[in-house]
Amino acid sequence: MLVPGIERWLEHVFASRPAAIFTAPAILTGLFCTIAAGLGALSGPLAILMAVYTMMPVACAYWIRDQEPPCWQDFLIIGLLWFPLEFSVGRFWTPRAVQGPLHIAAYGVSVLLGLLIFLMFRRLRGMKYNLPRSAGDFRNPLLGFAVAAPVLIVVGRLVGFLPPFHTPGRMDPITLGGQYLVIFAATALPEEILFRGLIQNSLMQKFGPSFKVLAVAAVIFGCAHLDNGPQALPNWRYALVATIAGLVYGRVFQKSGSVFASASLHALVNLIKHASY
Repeated sequence: MLVPGIERWLEHVFASRPAAIFTAPAILTGLFCTIAAGLGALSGPLAILMAVYTMMPVACAYWIRDQEPPCWQDFLIIGLLWFPLEFSVGRFWTPRAVQGPLHIAAYGVSVLLGLLIFLMFRRLRGMKYNLPRSAGDFRNPLLGFAVAAPVLIVVGRLVGFLPPFHTPGRMDPITLGGQYLVIFAATALPEEILFRGLIQNSLMQKFGPSFKVLAVAAVIFGCAHLDNGPQALPNWRYALVATIAGLVYGRVFQKSGSVFASASLHALVNLIKHASY
């Protein structure tokens, strides 16, 4: 979807035949079920759950196809894509041993479906789902890191979120680079597409690019970490640190021409945290 020709072709297909969007749930559900079967975890309830999960946001998008985005139903669609994954609804029909890989597969389905709906079908402006286009897209993450890292370390230590600093074990550049790419692809970019490209961007399109909107989006990002460890749940320490990080990620997103800029910063912060603490 980063290839302009493919993006334009899909936009043309959906504009001329809006009902074609209903092929997405069938294809993505089939892909997920193939992965589940390969892991020995496919069951009727799990297949039905994924079919419903992929169909509901598409049906909602088709229903509002003539309305200019963003409207309140767009926020409903975002919720339909996000909350079932946030609360791991499918774990009830998934063997514990393969819950991790299947959650990753479901995450991939969610991101692809979100891009198809909002980037190609709804044509939501300002998502910035494109490769970096200017020097600022490389400079802004570094400036953001220079601002965010000291604040996050101090606040994280004060509230007991970060353990005492220790010298990390020997890690060669190749290992660090590999970890960075994994974090970027598996965590940073998907979360930036959701929280910046969809949620923050929709709020900005609706209410303007004010600091209040940026703060609201950052709080939403922080609250999404309340159910994350390692501290006791609800993890208010993680939520606080994530809210501060979300302010910086959001500002980098605002100042850059690509969601890859804020995703690069997001991945760098996560890498330093994992490598040093």
